[in-house]
Amino acid sequence: MNKVIKSVCLHNPLNVELINVPYPSKQETDVLIRVEAMGICGSDIGAYRGTNPLVSYPRILGHEIVGTILESGFGMPENINVGDRVVLDPYIYCKECYPCSIGRTNCCEKLQVLGVHTNGAMQEIVRHPAHLIVKAPDIPIEHLVLAEPLTISLHAIHRTNVKEGEHIVIIGAGAIGLMVALVAKAYKAIPIVIDILDERLHYAKSIGVDYVINPQNENDIETIKAITQGRMAEVVIEASGSNISIQNTLKYVSFAGRIALTGWPKNETLLPTNIITFKELNIYGARTSKGEFEEALTLLSQKTINPNDIVSKLIKFDEIPKYIKNISEQPSNYLKVIALF
Repeated sequence: MNKVIKSVCLHNPLNVELINVPYPSKQETDVLIRVEAMGICGSDIGAYRGTNPLVSYPRILGHEIVGTILESGFGMPENINVGDRVVLDPYIYCKECYPCSIGRTNCCEKLQVLGVHTNGAMQEIVRHPAHLIVKAPDIPIEHLVLAEPLTISLHAIHRTNVKEGEHIVIIGAGAIGLMVALVAKAYKAIPIVIDILDERLHYAKSIGVDYVINPQNENDIETIKAITQGRMAEVVIEASGSNISIQNTLKYVSFAGRIALTGWPKNETLLPTNIITFKELNIYGARTSKGEFEEALTLLSQKTINPNDIVSKLIKFDEIPKYIKNISEQPSNYLKVIALF
């Protein structure tokens, strides 16, 4: 009888369940990993809702993954051996296109993201390219799961070249936005978090964010102007994907400022390009991450970013379908849900 393993499969929008799939077989450039912990990401929720245009169905979900090496493969980092715990880099690139040739592998023309373009790793055993794993430091496994989403936040900070003393407006107080704020503080910048959910803003304050704004309750532009002594924010990082929020980045940013677009809008956004020229703005896409896992793991290990500020609930693997539905229906009740085998 062929061996099978459990996995979390999204058959089509709003239809997710545990199913058995064949035990994976690997090529010589793959490793086999026993999955131990995984996070539920906003992209998983978008796939569940049917609003992520990059997802095809059926699809095994999951890209925020920690596990232990069962079988080695050619190209595995020299500091990793069978039995070691690793974090997966879920961005599989082709190595051949122009972006790959200049080291911008996250911009690969054929990029395959686990759980989005290709089957993910919400399963007991997964095969993965041997070169796309990072050795895990000795910290709690649920904290290690935060490494991948933290790289997204780091990438936005790096794209905009955040400097000490600068004001950073962050739109969206979800897990990514709050981690951007915490990284900004670690870089000695001044985060200003904007959201329309008061409970998220209260939480941001509780973890050390001094400035929060609900634009439904106060004049956001005047408040930012007051905080920045009239300059507005040198950097704005959009982490919600809302069309109006993307438009607001141009209002919040200073002259000669920088903007990173990290959120994924569902529809095209109309922008007044005259403002971009008038303020001479630098606008950066900030897609996934590249080479930021080591820094993310260092920040988590040293508690520079306190994982307990982000993890809101631990669940069991078998509970993932239930919690995907719960998060979709009541997103404000959860920040980061992590499943353990």
